[in-house]
Amino acid sequence: MKRLTIWASLTTVPLFLLGQVYLNNASFEGPPQDATVPAGWFPCELGTTPDIMPGPWGVYQEASEGDTYVGLITREDGTWESIGQRLPQALPPKECYTFTLELAHSNTYAGYNKPLGVRIWGGASKCQKGQLLFKTGLIKNTDWEEHEVQFVPKQHIRYILIEAYYKDGAFSYQGNILIDNISPIKKCVRAALE
Repeated sequence: MKRLTIWASLTTVPLFLLGQVYLNNASFEGPPQDATVPAGWFPCELGTTPDIMPGPWGVYQEASEGDTYVGLITREDGTWESIGQRLPQALPPKECYTFTLELAHSNTYAGYNKPLGVRIWGGASKCQKGQLLFKTGLIKNTDWEEHEVQFVPKQHIRYILIEAYYKDGAFSYQGNILIDNISPIKKCVRAALE
């Protein structure tokens, strides 16, 4: 009986782990510096030069998880920053998925001090905005706040893209958004979305 229990326990662990998709460097760890894409991520919008914080540009808020986090900005000329990553496995359509991330705003980001929102996209190819998965309003809190993302892919999602954005209908301005601690992507109960 003990052998059966141990075997059953060992065979269910991999099934549980397969139900989660882990992003590479989900807490944006790296040496603090400006104009640097965190390891495991790539820039998606022209002119994307994210900053690994704290330290650069007068932002000294502690990380939510680990030692560092990423800062994305928007500019008066209408440009904004976005970063993406290839998922280790594709997310098939018609399944419910969930993950969390922590967001904050800095009032001391070297003049890029207005609050921004975040949009998260899923796509089949690098930097593709195939499906909007999540959108916030303006993030004004300077302390970290956790946000839950739930979505059902309409097609296979192989890439994820995170972008800073202005409030819908707003004019271009200098703003910032801080991002940290993205949890693994897990399956969820679809009824929660309906």
